[in-house]
This record gives sequence, C-alpha cells and structure tokens, in this order.
Amino acid sequence: MVVIGGSAGGPAALLRLLPALDPELDAAIAIVIHVGADSPDLLPSILEATSALPVKLATERLPVVSGIVCIAPSGYHLLVGQDRCFALSVDEKVCFSRPSIDVLFKSAGEAYRGAVVGVLLTGASSDGAQGLKRIRELGGLALIQEPAEAEVDTMPRAALEQAGADLCAPLAALAARINGFGRR
Repeated sequence: MVVIGGSAGGPAALLRLLPALDPELDAAIAIVIHVGADSPDLLPSILEATSALPVKLATERLPVVSGIVCIAPSGYHLLVGQDRCFALSVDEKVCFSRPSIDVLFKSAGEAYRGAVVGVLLTGASSDGAQGLKRIRELGGLALIQEPAEAEVDTMPRAALEQAGADLCAPLAALAARINGFGRR
C-alpha cells in the first residue's frame, strides 16, 4: 500500500505525481490532502483527469484494492483497518486537521507493516511526520518531497527532522521509487 499526504500545494504536487505512476501499479493508494471540513469533494475528479490510475472518494468499509487511488473525504479521518478496508472517523482533529495525515499513515503502517510506503508532500504543518515515523518503525518506507521543490517546505522539513527518510527527492524520483515498489 502507498499512502500519500500533503497540505498547501498538495493538489498541484499530486497533479504531477499521479500521472507519473505506472498504470499497472500493484499497490493500493490512499491520499489525505488538508481541505476545509465543508469543502466539496472535488479532488477525485480533478486528479482522475490526469491520473494513470482510477481515482475515487474513500467510503466507509470500502476494501483497499491495488491499482485504485482513494482520497479521504473532507471532514473525516481516513483509516485502514486490519481487515484492509477503509474506515472514516470524526474523532478530534490531529495537528488541527481532519482528515489528518498522521491518522492515515499510522493505521496503514499497523495494517501493512513492511508492505507500506508513506509519501509526504508539500505543506504548512507538521502533520504526517509522526505517522511517517511510525511507518518506518514498522518496517515500511518513508519518501519525502525535496523541501526545495515543495511549494511550502514546512511539512517535508518536519518529517525529515522527526522521522527521517528512505528517500528525499523531487516528485519524479518519488514516482519512480513508488513504481519500483509496486511491480507485479
């Protein structure tokens, strides 16, 4: 499984990252991008227009399926259960956000252990750093967008300081590493 998080500048980064992914990628992808709780869920249709993979809004109890990109709905934390189905939660905000990247990353790490890749993109908070740290503790990989390339470097810098990275690079190199992870 590949889990991706971002905030400020995240949609633009995804519009560059997703088209670079192999359409035969043998990994499920879940994404949290910070949006307002009352924002319409337009991101799936925007991303699907350029993505090599199908993109949909995650729903409660939706099975995690390889080759499909699922986006966290606004106002809900997105979690991956041990049964490898998605769950939605309206628990308290984490790092002032719901959905929270940390929540997705930690739950995916617990469900997938060493078979998960966490990818942290541009953003203006530290959300995702602790989740990425947990993914690494459980044997998964941590990929971080190069801070110099990020629209806002706060999020990637926080992750580098708190979690470290298996790869810190521009988006093109992150896509190549994801494609290598998900080869059939």
